Amino acid sequence: MDNKVLQVIVALFIPPLAVYMKNGKIDNAFWINLVLTFLGGVPGVLHALYVILM
Repeated sequence: MDNKVLQVIVALFIPPLAVYMKNGKIDNAFWINLVLTFLGGVPGVLHALYVILM
């Protein structure tokens, strides 16, 4: 899936899902994002946006 607008919207609400949508598989970026999301939410959102936009 390559719809960046949808991915950014999903990243604001469910960051790990957005990382999974971008990569298409569960990899290290997904697990890092999951941990960051559990640590407060905002770090997970920032990481998801980084993965999607870079």
